[in-house]
Amino acid sequence: MRRSYLFALLSGLLILLLLLHLFNGSWDWDFKTLLKSLTDFDISNTQEVIFREIRFPRTVTAILAGAGLSIAGLLMQTYFNNSLAGPSVLGISSGSSLFVALAVLSGWELLNTAHSLVFAALIGAFLFSLLILFFSAFVRSAISLLLIGMMLGSFTSAVIQVIQLGTHAERLKSYLLWGFGSLQQNSFEQLGLFFLVFLLACASLIFLIKPLNLLVLGEKQARILGTNIALNRMILIAVASVFAGLITAYCGPISFIGLAVPNVVRQLYRTKDHRYLLLGSALFGAITLLICDLVIIYVEPFLLLPLNAITALIGAPVVVWIILKRF
Repeated sequence: MRRSYLFALLSGLLILLLLLHLFNGSWDWDFKTLLKSLTDFDISNTQEVIFREIRFPRTVTAILAGAGLSIAGLLMQTYFNNSLAGPSVLGISSGSSLFVALAVLSGWELLNTAHSLVFAALIGAFLFSLLILFFSAFVRSAISLLLIGMMLGSFTSAVIQVIQLGTHAERLKSYLLWGFGSLQQNSFEQLGLFFLVFLLACASLIFLIKPLNLLVLGEKQARILGTNIALNRMILIAVASVFAGLITAYCGPISFIGLAVPNVVRQLYRTKDHRYLLLGSALFGAITLLICDLVIIYVEPFLLLPLNAITALIGAPVVVWIILKRF
C-alpha cells in the first residue's frame, strides 16, 4: 500500500512540475495553443514557435535525462553492490565526454553533426564501461574500483585539456558550453531519435528485473539460482552505457543525479525489488531534474547558472549523507 501511495504521489508531482515547467513565464498559454504547435505548427505564430522549439523540447529533455541518469545509476549501484557507484563516479560519463570532445574539437565536418555526437558519446560510454568491467575482475574492493573510476575521469580530463590546446577558439567555446550541462541543446526535430533510443533502453529493462533482484543476493548466490552472470553483466553495462552516453551527448555531462537519486528512492520505498526501484528512480530522477531546471529558469533574469552547478548543490549533500550513514 505504501508503494502505491508513493507511486501516486510521485506521478502527481511529476505532472504538476511538467505543467509548471511548460507554462512558466509571462506568456498566456492554453492547451489549444500547445496542441496546435505540435500538430499544426504555424511558424508565423510567436507563441507556437517558442513552445515548439524551446519549451517543449526542454521539458521533455529534462524528464528523459533525469529518468535515464537515475536508472543508469541504479543499475551500476546494484551491479557493484555499492551505493556510491554511478555513471559519473565510475568514469562512464567521462568516456562519453572524451569521445564528444574528439568529435567537437577535431574539426572534421563528418563528426561535427548532432547524430554523430550521439554515436560518439554512446561508444565512449560503452568502452569505458568495458574498462570498468575489466578492472572489476581483478579488484576485490569496491572502494578501489571507485578510485579507478575517478582516475579514469582524471585521465580523460587531462586528454581533453591536451586536445584543447590546439583547437580553434570557436570549437573550444562550443565544447566548453556543452560541458556546463544544459537542457536547451535539443531541437524539436532531435527529440525523435532521443526518445526512440531512450524507449529501446527502457524496454530492455524488462529482461533485467529478475537478474537485478538476484544480484542483490550476491553473484555467487545468483549463479546458484541459475542466473547467467556473464550475459547479464554485459546487458546491464550496455543498457547503463546507452542511458549515460545518450544523455551526455544531448545534455552534456550532468553530475550527481545518477548517484543521489537511487539512494533516496531506496530509502523511500524500503525494498530491494527492482520493479519498484526502477520505476521510482525514473520518476524521482525526472522530478529532481525538472526542479533543478526550474531554479535556473526563475533566477535566469538575474543570474545565469549552469545545470551542473544546481545538480551539485542538491546532490553533494545527499552523497555526504550516504557516506555518513555507513559509519
